[in-house]
This record gives sequence, structure tokens and C-alpha cells, in this order.
Amino acid sequence: MVAAWSVDRLGRSLTDLLGILQGLHDKGVDLFLHQQGLDTSTTAGKAMFQCWGYLPEFERGIIQERVNAGLARARAKGTRLGRRPVVSTVEVQIRELRANGDGILKIGKKLGVGTSVVQRVVRGMPKSLTA
Repeated sequence: MVAAWSVDRLGRSLTDLLGILQGLHDKGVDLFLHQQGLDTSTTAGKAMFQCWGYLPEFERGIIQERVNAGLARARAKGTRLGRRPVVSTVEVQIRELRANGDGILKIGKKLGVGTSVVQRVVRGMPKSLTA
């Protein structure tokens, strides 16, 4: 028997969950779900597993709807989404230091910015200057 905490820890859709359960049963292994108290070695346990199986997919759909609604609300208010642009003077310094052969970590430490900022600027540079 395999024990898991909850049905939503196993898969994100009913199809995934049924595939996992079938794979286990093909190997002669049953499943116990602690949070729901389900034991698939019984007929009732198998039926309840299938009833509970739609929940992870449903929950994921609700989360997606909430996130999209929040983004739409922010856009409607005029909130600018995404990362802040790099200050132009810092961007110029990053390009100069990279063209001189400095590494990304060294540039970030020298200018007091994160390596992700340096990488974003370097990614936008022509290939001839980044090598």
C-alpha cells in the first residue's frame, strides 16, 4: 500500500489521478489517502477516490479565475504590471562593463543590482558585445 497526504497532492486532474490509481493497481498496490481517510483496497474507497478526484482540477480552475480577475482589476485601475524597467544610466553601465569582459555576478556586485537585472540587460545586447 502507498500512503499519500491528500488527493490533491497526487495529480492535477481526474485523468491524472485515475492513471496513477490504475498504475498502482496494475502492480497490485493499493492507495491510502490520509486527509480524506480513503483506502482504495475497498470498493467504497475506490468509489470515493473517484468522487474526490475532480476536486484538484476544480480548485486549480478557481485559482486561475481568481488570478485572472485580479490581473484584470489591476489593469483596469491602471496599475503597471511586470518588472520595473532598469534605470537607463545603470543599463549603460551594465553594457559597458559587459563589453569590457566583466562577468554577470561581478557587474551586479559592482553596481549594487541583482544578477537577474544584469542578465535581462545582457540578453538584450547584440551578440558581438556579449561574448
